[in-house]
Amino acid sequence: MTKTSSSIPGASYAEAGVDIEAGDALVDAIKPAAKSTQRPGVMGGLGGFGALFDPKAAGLKDPVLVSCTDGVGTKLLLAIESGLHDEIGIDLVAMCVNDLIVQGAQPLFFLDYMATGSLSVATAERIVKGIAKACKESGCALVGGETAEMPGLYGKGHYDLAGFSVGAAERDAMLPATIREGDSLIALPSSGVHSNGFSLVRHIVEKSGLSWKDPAPFSPTQSLAEAFLTPTRLYVSTVLKLHEKKLLNGCAHITGGGLPGNLPRVLPEGLGVSIDGQSWPIPGIFSWLAEQGPVTDEEMLKVFNCGIGMVLITSQPEEVMKTLEELGEEAIEIGQVVRSDAPFTLTSPLNLV
Repeated sequence: MTKTSSSIPGASYAEAGVDIEAGDALVDAIKPAAKSTQRPGVMGGLGGFGALFDPKAAGLKDPVLVSCTDGVGTKLLLAIESGLHDEIGIDLVAMCVNDLIVQGAQPLFFLDYMATGSLSVATAERIVKGIAKACKESGCALVGGETAEMPGLYGKGHYDLAGFSVGAAERDAMLPATIREGDSLIALPSSGVHSNGFSLVRHIVEKSGLSWKDPAPFSPTQSLAEAFLTPTRLYVSTVLKLHEKKLLNGCAHITGGGLPGNLPRVLPEGLGVSIDGQSWPIPGIFSWLAEQGPVTDEEMLKVFNCGIGMVLITSQPEEVMKTLEELGEEAIEIGQVVRSDAPFTLTSPLNLV
């Protein structure tokens, strides 16, 4: 006797590896974190098909929207392998909002995307709380996102993150402004490797014979994983305060490509930068990488931030340094803008200890 279709057990999404209830549970778990990031301009809350934002309610008169998107790269593998998920969301936000501010834009809102093979609500909640923490510090509302379960595409416990942020600048106050020959370059320190170069980091650590649980040779109170997972610094408050005082002609977020790859991006044609490699101390984490690699100065500068996360370009260095001191910021003048066909010149070798 042939079975009818009604007598055959039906397939389900859960059986295929996708747990809709887990997704709903995550939304409920992260609502308080998202709510804590609310700022003027946000309309509505989580759960809609799209997020609404009113620039006029944010106090902007003639806004130009600035948008960017980014991820965290293979730093994610370190978070996954070590089980340290609490701050990787900070990296995700920082990689976006630090790009917005170099154009004079204040971050308005942020959306995140998480893809995984099988959703762990506990892990995802830890990640999103880190995202919310960074959004709050940046004055940026977490207005929504997407969590996608894709069994078969991601291995067990693995996930990927992407972020998208929108900011706005008043039309007459965008950066870069008029960058001139003789402008000073003032560096703000990084907190570590930030979120670039981790494929090389992982290669070097593997060659060293150390495990991620071992004490970091350059920071014995931390494990190697903890040291390298130090989140990317958020420069939003500092840069925007300087910009409000009309002290900046431009600035550059030092991400992939390092100093030589990012500083020329904001320079007018015919101008370059001259950098004194001895002007700032290179943190031990970079000296260790350079020694263990071994990695040349040229490659270090191209792959890593080498201790500098943001460079300010100004024709008023004394005022900038004074303001930074008032804000409790450490800063170092590392060079100047020069008339040159070479976009980047290093006048002395890096200060690797």
